[in-house]
Amino acid sequence: MEREEILKAALSTLKAGGVILYPTDTIWGIGCDATNEEAVSKVYKIKNRPDSKSLVLLASDMDMVAKHIKQIPDMAIDLVEVNDRPMTIIYPGAQYLAQNVVAEDGSVGIRIPMNDFCVQLVRKLRCPIVSTSANISGEPSPRTFDEIPQAIKDAVDYIVDPKLERDSTGLASQIIKLGLGNEVEIIRP
Repeated sequence: MEREEILKAALSTLKAGGVILYPTDTIWGIGCDATNEEAVSKVYKIKNRPDSKSLVLLASDMDMVAKHIKQIPDMAIDLVEVNDRPMTIIYPGAQYLAQNVVAEDGSVGIRIPMNDFCVQLVRKLRCPIVSTSANISGEPSPRTFDEIPQAIKDAVDYIVDPKLERDSTGLASQIIKLGLGNEVEIIRP
């Protein structure tokens, strides 16, 4: 299947409220439309994860981040511009997202992926997508398609062609939490 066909099929699944299994710039992820509460619930169920734990989202660019965050901390722009490896930023003041992707304190983790497939997918959907590791909660995160549990593969609505995993690092992103007063907390270096 050609890349454009894969993109169309994944997009169609997301728009229909489905859940996809896809390679990101880091590791394999389970994803859905981050504004669709029902789809997000499916992701929690597939992962067997309590919905009190928030999920990481992918955005296509800082403009998309700005639509879903009430006020972006100044430092975030600088971090995104100079960053040379995948980085998830936890922003305060999430908005216009499914409530079940937002943490209890109103924050949400968002990453702008460093691979073309994910950026195109998010851009075409026109809203962030969930990007949580393709594992059962508490199990190791799969770095390659072959490491993904069969139960996950069977539970999703669409699996992106594994040949696209060549753009993945196999390493989870760093996670940094920012406050509006430029407070910084490194969650995962």
